[in-house]
Amino acid sequence: QVQLVESGGGLVQPGGSLRLSCAASGSIFSIVEMGWYRRTPGTQRDLVAAITSAGNTNYADSVKGRFTISRDNAENTVYLQMNSLKPEDTAIYYCNAVIQISARVNSWGQGTQVTVSS
Repeated sequence: QVQLVESGGGLVQPGGSLRLSCAASGSIFSIVEMGWYRRTPGTQRDLVAAITSAGNTNYADSVKGRFTISRDNAENTVYLQMNSLKPEDTAIYYCNAVIQISARVNSWGQGTQVTVSS
């Protein structure tokens, strides 16, 4: 079992920056991938960025070049650096962890609100 807690969301003007943090606890050594997803009202959660235990990264086309995902050396905290924010980046951002034991299982944080507005 992995527990995830997001922080760092808030209100920012277009062109500004935010850094989201996701702290993981529990069976952290079973995590094979962590990532950030976002949701707007009435939509499913869409991938923003992900990083594997090997350090491989994936980004949504809409954020590539503006957002950067990273993790600390202990692999228990993942960050999302968001630069050049646009109003269309406004969403609830969720941290995700994939745990590989007998099967791949997803764990989710409760989300943190990011609002980009002038």
